[in-house]
Amino acid sequence: MDILKLAEKNQQSAWNVLEETGLIPAWERIGATVNLVGSLKSGLLMKIRDIDMHIYTDKLDIAESFSVMQELAERLPLKEIQYINGIDTEEECIEWHSLYEDKERNIWKLDMIHIRRGSKYDGTVERVTDAIIKQLTPELRQTILQIKYNVPEGIFIPGIEIYHAVFTGGVKSYEELEQWRRTNPLTNSLDWLP
Repeated sequence: MDILKLAEKNQQSAWNVLEETGLIPAWERIGATVNLVGSLKSGLLMKIRDIDMHIYTDKLDIAESFSVMQELAERLPLKEIQYINGIDTEEECIEWHSLYEDKERNIWKLDMIHIRRGSKYDGTVERVTDAIIKQLTPELRQTILQIKYNVPEGIFIPGIEIYHAVFTGGVKSYEELEQWRRTNPLTNSLDWLP
C-alpha cells in the first residue's frame, strides 16, 4: 500500500466533496468566513473521511445557522445532523456535525464549527494547522500517515493527538503512539502548538 498515493486520493475526494456539496458558498451566503482546518488543509487525510471547517460570523445567530443547515439538508444526501449549542461556553460556538454520502457511497463526516468572530479561540485551530504544515517534513508526513493508516478499525484517535505524539514525542509507529498516549495525554489540544 502506497500511503502517499492513498492520502493524495483521499485529499482529492475531499476536495470533490467540497465542490459537489457547495458547503463553503452556503455559509458565505450568510456573510460567514469559512476556513478549512485539520487533516484536509494539512494534507494529512488518511482513512477517516472528515472535513473540518471553522466558520466565522460577527454574532452567533441560531436561526441563521439553522437556515444554512436547513438548506444543506434539503439539497444534499445528509444521513445525520448533530447540533451542539456552545454559545454560552468559553468556545462561543455552534457545532454542526453531519454525515454526507458521496457519489461513490462513501460516508464523510462534516464538522462545521460556527464561531463568533473575535471570541477567545478565534483562529486558534488555524494557527495549529498552519504550524503543523510549516514543520511538516516529508519524513514526518510519511510517519503521521502511516500511523493513521495503522490505527485499527473501530478505534478513533483524534489527529491532533497523533501530531502531538509525533512532533513532541518523536513517536514513529502506532505501537509507540499507544504507549505515548498512556504516559503523555494531551489534556487541552487548544493549548498545543508543534
